Amino acid sequence: MSQPLRVGNASGFYGDRFSAVREMLEGGPLDVLTGDYLAELTMLILGRGRMKDPDAGYATTFLRQMEESLGLAAERGTKIVTNAGGLNPGGLADRLRGLAARLGLDVRIAHVEGDDLLARAGELWPADERYGPPLTANAYLGAWGIAECLRAGADVVVTGRVTDASLVVGPAAAHFGWARDDWDALAGATAAGHVLECGAQATGGNYAFFQEIYNVKALGFPIAEVHPDGSSVITKHDGTGGAVSVETVTAQLLYEVGGPFYAGPDVTTRFDTIELAQDGPDRVRIAGVEGVPPPPTTKVCLNHLGGHRNEMTFVLTGLDVEAKAEFAKAQLEEAFGDARPARVEWTLIGTAEPDPATQGKATALLRCAVLDPDPEKTGRAFSSAAVELALAGYPGFTMTSPPGKGSPCGVYKPAFVPNELIDHVAVTHEGPRVPIAPAPVVAPLPADDASPAQDGGRGVVQDASAQSPPARGVQPTSSVERPGPGAGDEHESVDNPRPPHTLREPLGRVAGARSGDKGGDANIGVWARTDAQWRWLEPFLTIDKIHELLPETRDHVVRRHVLPNLRAVNFVVEGLLQEGVSASTRFDPQGKALGEWLRSRLVDIPETIL
Repeated sequence: MSQPLRVGNASGFYGDRFSAVREMLEGGPLDVLTGDYLAELTMLILGRGRMKDPDAGYATTFLRQMEESLGLAAERGTKIVTNAGGLNPGGLADRLRGLAARLGLDVRIAHVEGDDLLARAGELWPADERYGPPLTANAYLGAWGIAECLRAGADVVVTGRVTDASLVVGPAAAHFGWARDDWDALAGATAAGHVLECGAQATGGNYAFFQEIYNVKALGFPIAEVHPDGSSVITKHDGTGGAVSVETVTAQLLYEVGGPFYAGPDVTTRFDTIELAQDGPDRVRIAGVEGVPPPPTTKVCLNHLGGHRNEMTFVLTGLDVEAKAEFAKAQLEEAFGDARPARVEWTLIGTAEPDPATQGKATALLRCAVLDPDPEKTGRAFSSAAVELALAGYPGFTMTSPPGKGSPCGVYKPAFVPNELIDHVAVTHEGPRVPIAPAPVVAPLPADDASPAQDGGRGVVQDASAQSPPARGVQPTSSVERPGPGAGDEHESVDNPRPPHTLREPLGRVAGARSGDKGGDANIGVWARTDAQWRWLEPFLTIDKIHELLPETRDHVVRRHVLPNLRAVNFVVEGLLQEGVSASTRFDPQGKALGEWLRSRLVDIPETIL
């Protein structure tokens, strides 16, 4: 039997643990080490950097990591595959060649390009009416450019914007010689890549039941042992912190996804066919994953300069917190005069306890976030207006920060282009440029299954269960509800008396959750821990119930997708995060805590499943 390909991850975002690259190389055998540095916000940051320096645009952290670890990777025969090239993969590849020469290393470095469509943006899309032409425009390339570079003998492959899972799919396709239409193998590797892409989130990071694996030791980063058929085992190096269990893997599979059809440029992966099983301590097997041809269009990330933002936070202490908050709001709104920012969002955070024993317990926070195209309205004019209330405001007035100038922000928008309009190119370590053809076969997605993880969460109104081809043993169901006045009000109130044989408990007693962002949409994936809990959770947690438990969702389209194979239901809340993380004035602009808010809500749970 062929040996599996051991693919590790050492970065889940630009800013992840710097030492992880060295730790992964020293911690045990690896065939390939990957690093994911890119997100929509990262592309905006790199785009602003490139405005100042045309030679910039890549993740400089990776270059410093290679200063420390490139020799170790070469010594151990571990290939490096990373998207740290950002907006300038060729530039980063050149810098790595210079680094290798300076260190006296014989390392073959290749890169992938063709994702940057900025020069063609004017012909592909009309300029945005509010924001004008984009600052960045990058297509999500697939895995075959990476595979071509590795087949040609590269030791290091640098990419720009590829799908996160491609960092795993490319090495696996090259190693096992997969064909372009090996849909199930590609889908299996995509599932493994989705688990690895966010680093320690697969090994216990941000895990709903963190107290079950609680320790302060640095979490190990995940490894996928990929087999020739695309199945895999998720694990980590021995002796590292955290844990790999069916539930830690389930949580990551639900992160930033939409419906059962997870579309990418090389394959559409059927998340409703994923089978998970514990395969020993800190080992989870992923099998049974089915794939179908990808859609005929490719997602593009457009980032626009969206104006300027700022925020100030008032500290409210003791009695009459709500009245103090209203007074502060009224005073600052009056101070704005005719120069009120285009968007002003107030958030009251926490409550003061009765008879508090410490000042902290007596305190709540009032946050004011503003956004406007005019930097003057969000700069000192705003923050100084807040500080100038210091001797003229509510009793006990204080703030958490001095006045500041604010900062520019960006607006993320998804777009799509026909696959054949993208010039995907592998630039091998010897220099030849190899064009990568688009997928030989394509198939449109079911109308209700445009996954926000791949296509930006385009709106839907149909039930996917009537259109999706059946999976083995499961039938996905999806539904959608448009916002309306009092959505959810006609259903059972959370204040109603509980039915007999139930206990009023937090939902999190029987369900885990993980939430996140994709542009302006938020997703909340919820899973049950046992079969009995799933039989209760699936009919209970409807769109109406989400509106009831999370009232802030009532003005938004909510889509619901059921994944029985994972004992999970996933909700996509369209537009909750406004125009993306950089331009969002929400207290939680990436939606990372929505799942924990949901788990904290009291519901009537049958005693038999507690």
